[in-house]
Amino acid sequence: MSFLTIENLSAFVGPAPILRDVSLTVTAGEVRGLVGESGAGKSMIGKAVLGTLPPAVRVASGRIVLEGEDLLAMRPRDRRRVIGARAALIPQDPLTALNPSRRVGPQITNRLVDILGWTRHDAQVRALELLDEVHIPEPERVMRAYPHELSGGMRQRILIASAFAAEPRLIIADEPTTALDVTVQKQILRLIREMQARHGTALLFVTHDLGVVSKICQSLTVLYGGKVLEDTRVGDFFAGPTHPYSAALLAATPKYTDPDASLTPVPEAVIDGVRAEIEAFDRMHGHV
Repeated sequence: MSFLTIENLSAFVGPAPILRDVSLTVTAGEVRGLVGESGAGKSMIGKAVLGTLPPAVRVASGRIVLEGEDLLAMRPRDRRRVIGARAALIPQDPLTALNPSRRVGPQITNRLVDILGWTRHDAQVRALELLDEVHIPEPERVMRAYPHELSGGMRQRILIASAFAAEPRLIIADEPTTALDVTVQKQILRLIREMQARHGTALLFVTHDLGVVSKICQSLTVLYGGKVLEDTRVGDFFAGPTHPYSAALLAATPKYTDPDASLTPVPEAVIDGVRAEIEAFDRMHGHV
C-alpha cells in the first residue's frame, strides 16, 4: 500500500520549470532513492513534501498525498501539523543544521514539546534513549554540549536521533553523508538503515551516489532537469537500466574493485538526448 504518493508534480521559478510532472510512490517501510546530478530536482521534491520550498518556487500542479491526505490542498497550519507529526528531515550538513548557540539537548526535545505536546521530562527521557540508540557514548554529557564541541559524525548522529524522535512515518534524508569523510559515511549509512528497519519508517533518500543506493534502497527514481527518467526496483536497475541516461550514470560509477580504472564520463550524446527529451516535453506542455 502506498504511504506517500506524488502525482504529476510541477513547479516553477518564474517561467522556468524545475519539476516536470514528477510522479513516484513510497510504500510503508520502503527505502526509495532519488538519484541524479546536482540540479536534477532531488532536494526540491523533498522540500515540496515537507512544505519548505523557497518562496520563489511556485507549485503549479500535482498532488502530494501522505497517508491518504493531499498536503497541497491543506491550509498551511494544518499541513505543518500533519508534517510535524508524521514526517521528519535528516539534512545534509549537520554543522549548519544545528544551532551553534544552543546546547544539543533542547534541539532534540523542543520538537517533541512544541509540536507534539510532550512534557519536558518525557522529552528529555526520549532524547537520552535516542542518543543511546544511535550509539553516542555519554548521552547526558552530549545533551549539555554545543554542536561545535562535537565531531561531524557525532553531529550527524544527533540529527538522525532528532529525526526519529517523534516516531515519524516518513523521513527524508537529503544527502546526509555528503559533509562526512568516507569512514564516517559508512557508519552513518549503516546507522540510518538500522534505525529505519527498527522503526519501520518509510525513507526517501536523496543522493547522487549509486553505491549508496545499492546498499540501502529497495527502489529508485532517476531524475534529470526535474523530470523522472526511470522509476524501478533497485535490483532491476543494476541488472539493466532502461533509460540511456540511467545506463550512462551506472557506467560512470567508480569501480572500487578496480581503483586503477579510469573514470567514465556520461557521454555528451546521452546528455544531448536527455535535453532534447525535456525540450520536447516542455513544448508539449507549453513551457517554452
